[in-house]
Amino acid sequence: MKSPRKLLAAVLVGVLAVAGAGWFLSTRLRSPADEAARRTPPKASLVTAAVERRELVSTVAVNGTLEYGSPFPITLAGVVGGPAELQRATRAPRQGRLREGGVLMEVNGRPVFALRGKVPMHRTIAPGTRGDDVEQLQRALRRLGFGAPVSGVFDGATVAAVTRLYAKGGYEAQRPALGDRQAQDTLRKAVQTAKETLALEQRALDQGRDVLPLKIKLGNARAGLRAAESALEEAEDGRRTPDDQAKVDAADSAVRAAEEKLLEAEQALAEADRPAATPSPSPTSDTRLLELKVANARAELDSARRARDRLGDESAQARVKRLRELRTAVRTAQEGLVTAEQALRHARQVSPAKLKVANAKKDVAAASSLLGEFLRTYGTSIPPGEVVFLPALPARVHKAKVKAGQMVEDEVATVTSSSFMVSGSVEPEEAGLLREGLKASIELDSGQTYPATLSAVGEKAKVPGEEPPPAGNRPVLITPESMKGLKGLSGTAVAAKVTVGATDEPVLVVPVAAVVTAADGKARVQVETAPDRTREVEVRTGLTADGQVEVSGDLKEGDRVVIGGA
Repeated sequence: MKSPRKLLAAVLVGVLAVAGAGWFLSTRLRSPADEAARRTPPKASLVTAAVERRELVSTVAVNGTLEYGSPFPITLAGVVGGPAELQRATRAPRQGRLREGGVLMEVNGRPVFALRGKVPMHRTIAPGTRGDDVEQLQRALRRLGFGAPVSGVFDGATVAAVTRLYAKGGYEAQRPALGDRQAQDTLRKAVQTAKETLALEQRALDQGRDVLPLKIKLGNARAGLRAAESALEEAEDGRRTPDDQAKVDAADSAVRAAEEKLLEAEQALAEADRPAATPSPSPTSDTRLLELKVANARAELDSARRARDRLGDESAQARVKRLRELRTAVRTAQEGLVTAEQALRHARQVSPAKLKVANAKKDVAAASSLLGEFLRTYGTSIPPGEVVFLPALPARVHKAKVKAGQMVEDEVATVTSSSFMVSGSVEPEEAGLLREGLKASIELDSGQTYPATLSAVGEKAKVPGEEPPPAGNRPVLITPESMKGLKGLSGTAVAAKVTVGATDEPVLVVPVAAVVTAADGKARVQVETAPDRTREVEVRTGLTADGQVEVSGDLKEGDRVVIGGA
């Protein structure tokens, strides 16, 4: 007979076997209704997204290249050195930092200096040259410590400053060529010969006896005028005659004596009024006499001062009268001189030698005019190719366009600023959101980001020498706030983002696809209130960024809104 424990185990095994067979049959056998229900598509459910609260930042993406900024092509404005020489580079531009006053390159052994300025070099600057370019040169020389004036005229002081600039660099300033020196010598000799001829003709005219008395009168008239002018000059200087000075000194002495007498009387009176240190039974002294002396001294001082003032007035009146007389004497002397000159001139007009003298004077004037015209541009000069004015210095020579030994014809180098920039482009719609000064960020392939600023949009952002952006796109320039971490990365492709808008604090946001504009022009969202049930909520929209839009209305964080009207 089996034990109760074994019987119980057998029953359990049987039950489990029956249950397993039933479950197997139930998974394999379906009724027609179950099979139809299985093949019917499930009922569509709403696609929703949660309302979030966070800060929203809108950016415009720019792909570009990290390069040194403000590229500027350099072309020499003309010859370096003598005008007849072939222009051959004897030292090519060298990459690296270029300071103001530094030598960019050499042509035919002559330097090409780099100076700061906006007016381009366009002509030879020679003695007497005037203009904005000369003033710009003078300001550069002053910045470099060579002490030129800022007059806009290339004068002797500026020539000296230019000579010091060249000497500091180990060169000599451009001096006149041999042909110019020979021309100057010829013109000087012509002036000298004309003056010698004039002197001979004038001597022949002056030796005529008929004009000798008139010459003496003319000499006397000149001497009289000089004497009258000298006397007037002394009087106008305010110098007194010895007699007048003695009177003034006596009046001043009388005033000083009266002042001393008054001071003694006042001190005596004050001493009498002061109480004694030890009381005395004797009666108080009578001060009336001392008071009378003080009053008399004051009267004498007033009288002395009035006398001095009166003497000054009389002296001034006398000086005015004397000046009037002296000026009259000067005018009379001038009239006498003019009369004597006219008489002598009239006498000479009837002299046969007058025509020769007149012709000799014309020859002197013509020769002097030619010499003066030549000297206005003669001397140390700056050939147009020996200076290049750059908008900003120091700069960086980015690329040399000519090698040593090559002929200098076109562009010789390209300089840039010492700071980086990112040049790129954006589509017109995005360009409308951009303005100079917006904050930006630059991201490298490593994921490292650097703060930056949008520095230019459109025409201002065009980089000379670069290919234009795709048709319709607008160029942009982005400048890093610091060079730290970017050195050595010139030419690297980077991605930049320009921040065009941001919320001041966390706001409610929903997907852009959740907002629907109704026929009345108002924006609305569908808020899920229960499974498959919604309510319509009117909202006001704000900033849009990264597929999200700022909203306000009867919403709260965590609400679920329907996306795309599903």
